[in-house]
Amino acid sequence: MRIVVVGPCASGKTTLVGRLQALGLDAHNVAQEHSGIKKLWRKKQPDVVVMLEASLPVIRRRRSVPWGEERLAVQRERLQDAREHADLFIQTDPLTKEEVAARVLDFIAGRADDGNNDGKFAARP
Repeated sequence: MRIVVVGPCASGKTTLVGRLQALGLDAHNVAQEHSGIKKLWRKKQPDVVVMLEASLPVIRRRRSVPWGEERLAVQRERLQDAREHADLFIQTDPLTKEEVAARVLDFIAGRADDGNNDGKFAARP
């Protein structure tokens, strides 16, 4: 199962992908938020698309960024196609790294149990 993780800068993509890869999963971070190619994420041919989200105050706590809401709005626009096709959406603001990874693992386990879960799921904070 190939997992693609997308989201704005400092939403937790790299951390999540590292954790998933350490568990032996085929996970990839796609920097869709920096690309004008709206369907760049599709090139990885994912089985699961995980969309992470974070607010600007939390992004600034995680990383020193010189930009504001305008840049975040541009990133979100670039992520729109991925958001529309996401299998799992996680607002990472209130969560630890471990909680984000656990939600993805729970989703994947549930999807594997169902065999053909084609629904969209939002992980609750």
